Amino acid sequence: MSSDNGTAGVPPPGGPRAWVIWALAASTFGYAFFQRVAPSVMVADLMRDFAVGAAVLGNLSAIYFYSYSALQIPIGALLDRWGPRAMISISIAVAAVGSLLFATATTIALAYFGRLLVGVGSAVAFVGTLTLVARWFPANRFAFLSGMTMMVAMVSAVGSQALLSRLVAITGWRTLMTGGAGVAAVLAAAIWLVVRDRPGTPAQRAADGARIESWSELRRGVMIALGSWRLWNIALLGASLTGPLLTFAGLWGVPYLKVRYGLNTADAASINSLMFIGWAIGAPVAGWLSDHIGRRKPPLMVAAFLNTALLAAMILIPSVPLGVMMVLIFLTGAAGAGMVSCLAVAKEITSPRIHGAVIGLVNCITVSSGALLQPVVGLVLDRFWDGTMENGARVYGLADYRIALGVIVAFAALALITSLLSEETRCQPVDADRQV
Repeated sequence: MSSDNGTAGVPPPGGPRAWVIWALAASTFGYAFFQRVAPSVMVADLMRDFAVGAAVLGNLSAIYFYSYSALQIPIGALLDRWGPRAMISISIAVAAVGSLLFATATTIALAYFGRLLVGVGSAVAFVGTLTLVARWFPANRFAFLSGMTMMVAMVSAVGSQALLSRLVAITGWRTLMTGGAGVAAVLAAAIWLVVRDRPGTPAQRAADGARIESWSELRRGVMIALGSWRLWNIALLGASLTGPLLTFAGLWGVPYLKVRYGLNTADAASINSLMFIGWAIGAPVAGWLSDHIGRRKPPLMVAAFLNTALLAAMILIPSVPLGVMMVLIFLTGAAGAGMVSCLAVAKEITSPRIHGAVIGLVNCITVSSGALLQPVVGLVLDRFWDGTMENGARVYGLADYRIALGVIVAFAALALITSLLSEETRCQPVDADRQV
């Protein structure tokens, strides 16, 4: 018979129940990416139904990212205070309400509010999943499971775009988003019923000293973390590996490929998606490799070098055959996916009591890199625009794109410095006296 404070009756880390819990939590991150890409296949329908132009529609899509990024650090802190089970189930229920409100909106203001709630509800998914991974799996599987979680999201993004475009034509966007609300509601119920914050009996979980019991303790721990240059360095490394993906594949890759190779939009988008596919494959592989060799720093240095070199080849080399470009785009995604080790390092150099807040901070800076670089590239394009117009839209030349996209090559090169300064944890938590 187990005692309240003993370890008897606690399931082994990484057992079958842990995998079920991970799968449910990771599904919420997949759902978040479904919601991210959904507006891209509804553009004409949304503009018609709400009688708005492209600028308003762009804001309708972007409001998801604003709420998502802004909430990462506070949500990470709340995870440490209230636990991932309650936070994930409640947040995905909020996303369900937002999706339903969006689906039934009769005015653009209600549609905005619905998308805002979807962003708020999706914001917990990634950080919450990794918080559960840290508690339910051995330390030497964290990078691999981080990569697997990202793979779920990327597969959802690529698969959703292909499937949603067909479903919208059959059912209409309102029916589709109502169905999305139903899926979120089912996920919320399943997580509440199945997921637990950590292994063990209720008494053992209550006796676990890793949970923060006061707001002052949480605030003190977060402020210590925010003052750590080691944590900021690993966050910047993650951002410099991820920013090029969010900027190129997320916005500027399609027009660049159209101008460089004379492709139509559909073909350019298909080739551009190879970067997401490379990331989906590379993330779990990079995480597994780092865990397997028991090192964090060497894989991060290799990822930083390859990411920078491949981006430079894609953008700066004058003559690259289309077939070679496709390979470069795929490999760039795979190389950038090495950032999963950044999340592992952040966890290993900080106290378990603030893991949620720390992962939230790293994720916030990582996601914000796209929000920073996307408009910067646009500003550079406008700076070198020669005044050419076509069908009322500005036309940029290949030379303009090379100069503007050179910004993301320079940003990627930041990873070469930050990877050298990163800490080698040997895939284990550092000594308590060295923890942030």
